[in-house]
Amino acid sequence: MKPFLAFLQGLDADLRAGLQAQLRVLWTHHSTAIEGNSLTLGETDFVLGEGLTVAGKPLKDHQQVVGHARAIDFLTAWLSQGRSLTEDDLFLLHRAIQTEVVIDIYQPVGAWKQEPNGAQIVVDGRLIFNDAYAYPDDVPALMADWLALLAGHRSGGLSQEAALSAYTELHAAFVRIHPFADGNGRMARLLANIPVLEAGFPPLVIPRERRQDYLQTLAVWELRVGRPITGSALLPESQALAPFVALCRDAWQASSELVNEYRRRQAERDQVRKP
Repeated sequence: MKPFLAFLQGLDADLRAGLQAQLRVLWTHHSTAIEGNSLTLGETDFVLGEGLTVAGKPLKDHQQVVGHARAIDFLTAWLSQGRSLTEDDLFLLHRAIQTEVVIDIYQPVGAWKQEPNGAQIVVDGRLIFNDAYAYPDDVPALMADWLALLAGHRSGGLSQEAALSAYTELHAAFVRIHPFADGNGRMARLLANIPVLEAGFPPLVIPRERRQDYLQTLAVWELRVGRPITGSALLPESQALAPFVALCRDAWQASSELVNEYRRRQAERDQVRKP
């Protein structure tokens, strides 16, 4: 069984720190860019590394990347302790990523949504409104089921294919519920990586360049299976998620290749050190 963050094992301290920092920046940049954040990859790295702002860019975009990176830190710290995640933990992560706080009882931060929500999406050239997400009254029970689904995937001994399956199931089920007024995509892309990291693999990062495919693939499935209600299956017609699984498999290659790059650097060092 691979331990938590096993992909870092065997690396010198500087390489280990460099790989972790690079993955944190990539994960933050792509996840926030999918939601419309205007900071480039270089600007995201600058903001997180230097703690400074970029001239001409919105304050909310700076806050968003700092909040997302902080959420990654929270999550990895919890997982390193092997602790279970609770509803309150999800609320804390939501407060971390949802930094542009609007005081509105109908759009709470760090609490389940109070009103139905939906999203506009283009499917097959048609502009449609996807409102097949759960109604607020069903969210607490559905998210209890989601947390049980998460717990079932946290064996830590998953193969790469099983970790991919766990990621896609958790991701799809979460966004189908859409439990928060905002920030559901970032939360899903964060939380679905829990079994991936615990299985010893680097995070699966959906690239911003695949944004349209990503959103459309999930929306087609959500509209097909309809609104989740209390007591219903979280993943009906899971075979229809095959295009999403394929997208995630492709997306995972980038972080895997980055790990391989650092391992090559380590191998070169080890070769030089040989007596």
